[in-house]
Amino acid sequence: MSIEVKVPVLPESVSDATIATWHKKAGDSVRRDENLLDLETDKVVLEVPSPVDGVLKELKFQAGDTVTSQQVVAIIEEGAVAAEPAKAAAPAAAKAEAPAKSEPAKAAAPAAKAGASELPPGAAAHAARNDVNPADVAGTGRAGRVTKEDVVNHIKVGGGARPEQRVPMTRIRQRIAERMMLSKNSIAMLTSFNEVNLSKVMAMRKELGEGFEKANGIKLGFMSFFAKAAANALQKYPAVNASVDGTDVIYHGYADISIAVATEKGLVTPVLRNVENMSFADIEGSIAGYAKAAREGGLKLEDLQGGTFTITNGGTFGSLMSTPIVNPPQSAILGMHAIKERPIADNGQVVIAPMMYIALSYDHRVIDGKDAVLFLVDIKNQLENPHRMLLGL
Repeated sequence: MSIEVKVPVLPESVSDATIATWHKKAGDSVRRDENLLDLETDKVVLEVPSPVDGVLKELKFQAGDTVTSQQVVAIIEEGAVAAEPAKAAAPAAAKAEAPAKSEPAKAAAPAAKAGASELPPGAAAHAARNDVNPADVAGTGRAGRVTKEDVVNHIKVGGGARPEQRVPMTRIRQRIAERMMLSKNSIAMLTSFNEVNLSKVMAMRKELGEGFEKANGIKLGFMSFFAKAAANALQKYPAVNASVDGTDVIYHGYADISIAVATEKGLVTPVLRNVENMSFADIEGSIAGYAKAAREGGLKLEDLQGGTFTITNGGTFGSLMSTPIVNPPQSAILGMHAIKERPIADNGQVVIAPMMYIALSYDHRVIDGKDAVLFLVDIKNQLENPHRMLLGL
């Protein structure tokens, strides 16, 4: 029985998808729930599993093709078994006896690689421009001669003194570029900075971290402190938690915080819902789950949709200071950075403390500078007094 494999139902915000990779080819056996292909949308990579056991009879599209929701991409013959590859013919039982005396057979000389003078003009010119020695290039032309295409391919895979490679942007990277340009061209964006002394947060993690991990099965990180502080501050400064819709401003009475996660294909921002009601363990567990799903390509589209505010942590890569870019239609984004021990004045004394620069980029059309600065100061005060934050003060 022939079974159709269809593109999953895509959300309204996603019009189509690109076939990134086929993991099976026509004629291969497949098992139920085995991943057949990866679909890349603007936001996430989706796996398409086999609905049944059988043989992949036909591929309707190739890698790189664009498909739409519920479109048939393959046909599976349910219950069929893939044909075994033909066995090589058995060698002859005996070979004819060689003459008693004969000249030793001469080995066929391997095709020599062409020198520069033997290359076609186009190949020779391209090799010269890119400092490629023709002797280093594997020739695919007649008698092993090097063609211009051979030179081009040699350079693509890293040969030559000036290698370069042209590859198309992935769908996710195109979407990131589009969103960043939208932010740059449509938002009156400013950035305010402050610095935070994290000595009390670090002391709390040291004192309570082991008990927290035993009780919840997950480590107590820094992100839960920042997410909780942000959720509290968003309740006090609703403009920072607003979004723009045409000429309207929507004020959200909840804190759905997008957490930026770096993947091989680009930055994604899964959303923590109602952070104002989440415990530290809830936050740490959700972030760990999203990070694992992002690494393994298991994020769902609904994980990335929505969000009223974003937190990004460039400090994981060593960034000391940056100006993060607002993700429309959100109005603000908080940037965390690397923790560095620095001398500071504390009650008239110079002490060494673990300090972090924090940044708030915001849409000045919606958020006044006063609210932006007070929001950042509120974050600072909570993190420098985490016991008050835990009590909701």
